[in-house]
Amino acid sequence: MYQAIAFFDLDGTLLNDQSEVTPEISQTMLRLKENNILPIISTGRCEFEIQAIKKAAHIDASITMNGMYGIYENDTIFSNKIDIATCQKMLDFTRKLKHEVAFYSHETMFISGVNQLVKDSYQYFNNVVPPIKTDAFLEYETNMLLVLTDELDELYHEAFADELTFFRNGPKCIDVVNKGISKGTAIDEVKNFLQQDIPTFTFGDGLNDLPMFESSNYQIAMGNALPEVKSAASFISTKNTEHGIINGLKHYDLI
Repeated sequence: MYQAIAFFDLDGTLLNDQSEVTPEISQTMLRLKENNILPIISTGRCEFEIQAIKKAAHIDASITMNGMYGIYENDTIFSNKIDIATCQKMLDFTRKLKHEVAFYSHETMFISGVNQLVKDSYQYFNNVVPPIKTDAFLEYETNMLLVLTDELDELYHEAFADELTFFRNGPKCIDVVNKGISKGTAIDEVKNFLQQDIPTFTFGDGLNDLPMFESSNYQIAMGNALPEVKSAASFISTKNTEHGIINGLKHYDLI
């Protein structure tokens, strides 16, 4: 029986500016577990991207692709897929707007094409650009789409209003999941799986963390968080690079 669950966003939250787990964070997660509090990563990244991060942070549970996929102690506890017809529609739509789209699963990622905006977007998150495979969704299941664009968000929202949910997760990219799915719905999935009525604490900095805040008891915004995230928080900590995780955990006596 856990005493509580703590959900951590990665970029701008648990990780430093080089997208690394610092020794300080590694030791903090061990202390958290010693206090019988379950740490869970909650990210827009896909599962295979974060294996080194999970190992460095001593974390065994994860919510990935903005709530589309969940793992607890190496076992899949839920998996949502975007259907082939919707993927084809998105590919056609991005082609019309001269944008690119990436196809993510828990174990693969591919992209429809590469341009300078794509390179800049992946560099922004210290990530490698995926290999090009335009019809990847025909061969592999798709758990999340990533639209590479710095404009025209509203056109996507209108065209896919009945099918998909969009999270602007960077200056040049939009995370795309099934309608109604979010980090918040994933928290509900985890609680149902564990069947434990215990407090939940969430740590984040971006717009895709807002649904996670709504589904938790206590919300901790990093000092570098967007204004909308700070407004929704029960506590505003220091920046992710200024002991923000530790200060947030200490505020609630979790470590």
